[in-house]
Amino acid sequence: MTEVLMENVFHARDFLVAELQKYNPIALIATSVIVTYVCTNLRHMQLDDIGIRKRLSSWFFTTVKKVPFIRKMIDKQLDEVKGELEKSLKIEDHTAEYFKTIPTRSVGRKEVLRLAAIYDSLEGPAYLDGRVSGAVFNTEDDNDEREMYEQVFGKFAWSNPLWPKLFPGVRIMEAEVVRMCCNMMNGDSNTCGTMSTGGSISILLACLAHRNRLLKRGQKYTEMIVPSSVHAAFFKAAETFKIKVRKIPVDPVTFKVDIVKMRSAINSRTCMLVGSAPNFPFGTVDDIEAIGQLGLEYDIPVHVDACLGGFLLPFLEEDAIRYDFRVPGVSSISADSHKYGLAPKGSSVVLYRNKELLHNQYFCDADWQGGIYASATMEGSRAGHNIALCWAAMLYYAQDGYKANAKKIVDTTRKIRDGLSKIKGIKLQGPSDVCIVSWTTDSGVELYRFHNYMKERHWQLNGLQFPSGVHIMVTMNHTQPGLAESFIADCQAAADFVRQNPVTESDKKSEAAIYGLAQSIPDRSLVHEFAHSYLDAVYALPK
Repeated sequence: MTEVLMENVFHARDFLVAELQKYNPIALIATSVIVTYVCTNLRHMQLDDIGIRKRLSSWFFTTVKKVPFIRKMIDKQLDEVKGELEKSLKIEDHTAEYFKTIPTRSVGRKEVLRLAAIYDSLEGPAYLDGRVSGAVFNTEDDNDEREMYEQVFGKFAWSNPLWPKLFPGVRIMEAEVVRMCCNMMNGDSNTCGTMSTGGSISILLACLAHRNRLLKRGQKYTEMIVPSSVHAAFFKAAETFKIKVRKIPVDPVTFKVDIVKMRSAINSRTCMLVGSAPNFPFGTVDDIEAIGQLGLEYDIPVHVDACLGGFLLPFLEEDAIRYDFRVPGVSSISADSHKYGLAPKGSSVVLYRNKELLHNQYFCDADWQGGIYASATMEGSRAGHNIALCWAAMLYYAQDGYKANAKKIVDTTRKIRDGLSKIKGIKLQGPSDVCIVSWTTDSGVELYRFHNYMKERHWQLNGLQFPSGVHIMVTMNHTQPGLAESFIADCQAAADFVRQNPVTESDKKSEAAIYGLAQSIPDRSLVHEFAHSYLDAVYALPK
């Protein structure tokens, strides 16, 4: 049997040699090199953070956009959109002079305060009246609290925790904030973490840490598995740290991530699994216990994004939601103290189950000519006053204050949810039982017109996509007496108006319509151009 097999192998070899001798050796070598190069690059593209499909799509649309008449049409549309976006930012003259160079001489304290008062008066929708979704979480009506922050800021305005020996007070404050948050999340003596300037940075730091953990184990390419509803900061982290994202859809009924599909996406390159508590679009808390079990089974860190719920869920009397370090498998948690922690902007924490995980976040250059350089976060210098203000807020509100606020937030959320559920044409997305009420509309009520009507009534809501929808993130400003009832009544009026009145030209050009149109564009790079126009407008001064 072996002899027959070997004879066949020799025959095949001789046949192959004879066939190859018919071709030019240089051509054979060149073909082999080219094929190997192409296959290797295709393999790299398959494994890297962009992927073959996205690269091919980008190449196709980039090529199409180079056609002159198509480019002209696109530029015309971009100019129109840019004009509407600039109009939405209200870029217009408010003072006689705008500073475009540093003044030659000081304008003096009095003039600085006069100009600051003018800019302070420009603040947009009346968020303190409860007309804005999210954004500002504190009612700002406590003069004692404001004066406390002003004094704390004055004491630590120039402090910098990069120099812990120069500013030991700020160092201790940060350590206290981290320890209080670890205990709030039911950690133990091994639980640890750092502060950051906001939820996005906390998320980036967690992604960096878990990516580094897998790189140290010899894996060249890394992937994270996230729900489709996860915060955009995870995609920013993926782009920054070259992590491929595997996006798992949420269940169309519960709006929680599909655990079965999450399991099927796991492979040797998976550096982290992610769940939200709750997520931003729908306000639902993913099944963190099930995700934690996956993490334990496959030895993969699980990160819980509790930037929204971090200072709400721990203080709810009903203790059915499990999302913190009590859940086996949970490795890290991000939570924003400047949201429902009610601290002034911007502060957040990222917490880890142990120092082994945290150390993957640290940076150290042992060979820098300026000396050994080490930092715990992305930043070098940090604003000590952010840490001090967060510390002050946590001591000022304490557990009693956070419990009372959490009850008000949840009660108001459910009141709005129950009211909207009775309006014809509105369909809720998810249970809406923590701090966000999310909904879409049926065919009889065009969503973008509904959204635009609410804007005209001075309600600033968040537009959603895939699927289309809107939500309101409830803050302490929405808990004022009668505010929820007023909002429900305006939603009813909006639905009735849209159902009973035809579309107008102004409807088609509204900001909400532009937002709705954006999700139907197959070339997502065009949406990027729209977004870039908006960001450019943010930095524009009146002409």
